[in-house]
Amino acid sequence: MTAEVIDGRKIATALKADVALEVDQLNTEGIACGLATVAAGDDFSAAAYRRRLERIANELGVPYRHVSLAATSQLDEVLSAIRYLNADPAVSGIVVLRPLPEQVSEAGVFCALAPVKDIEAVHPENAGLVALGTPRYVPSTAAAAFHVLDTWLDNTGEDRTEFYHRSLITVVGRSNNVGKPAISLAYDREASVESVDVWASRTGRLGWHTRRADVLIVAAGAAGLIRSEHIRAGAVVLDVGINRAVDPATGATRMVGDVSFSDVASRARAITPVPGGIGPVTDVWLIRNAVTAARNLALMPGHPASQHNPGQQFR
Repeated sequence: MTAEVIDGRKIATALKADVALEVDQLNTEGIACGLATVAAGDDFSAAAYRRRLERIANELGVPYRHVSLAATSQLDEVLSAIRYLNADPAVSGIVVLRPLPEQVSEAGVFCALAPVKDIEAVHPENAGLVALGTPRYVPSTAAAAFHVLDTWLDNTGEDRTEFYHRSLITVVGRSNNVGKPAISLAYDREASVESVDVWASRTGRLGWHTRRADVLIVAAGAAGLIRSEHIRAGAVVLDVGINRAVDPATGATRMVGDVSFSDVASRARAITPVPGGIGPVTDVWLIRNAVTAARNLALMPGHPASQHNPGQQFR
């Protein structure tokens, strides 16, 4: 078997056309939409993601800004940036890029986000809404994975409901921004769901879990973790990983996923590549969330953004 390679860029292009229309409508209505990212340090994956977001925001005409803080930053410095962006009426969506330095409390940063601007649903209020199946915003990477899967099912002529009802979806990785929301989205589709993390690999039981899956969503942050022996023949494999790989001969850097692509492609029914799979759809979905946030903000005349001083500049 040679897997069908799912073209995420093609799916992203179609989604981007829809989002462009939404952005145009916001502009017509005079509603501000803007994306801001915050990072502390220079993590490779976070930097790659930031560059992609800036590019897609520019393509769609959505104002973008980035607050870059040193890896030595303390919690109060990160919170200062968050408070400024919370109050800025030009910003409708805020994304905190991870990982944060170990001295910065991730939970503290997430709690400081204005829930209406928290377009990755990491604030406890928004995370709870996702878990309850009533999300204000669906986290972009998990949303992209299921948008890709839904689109692929439509293109193959399969009935989505029947497919999900008979399928076991196994999610590898339990991160707050990808793994856990993906589990919730799988439950929402009434699939059977299993979740595994790094301990399954450390105890030698990873394959026991993953080989039963009809759909395998891999978001572990471990390059090449999943190989052909980890999947059953005919599985659909969605690779969410973003990892840095360095060619020992040339020193050149490239991006790889959590799945050993060529190995798994010989056994799977369908697979997403890295790059060019889930990533491009994630980027567009995030802008879509920023558009939704702009509309939500427009319905909140008492929001703190109305008290912002436009002449203030963040330092």
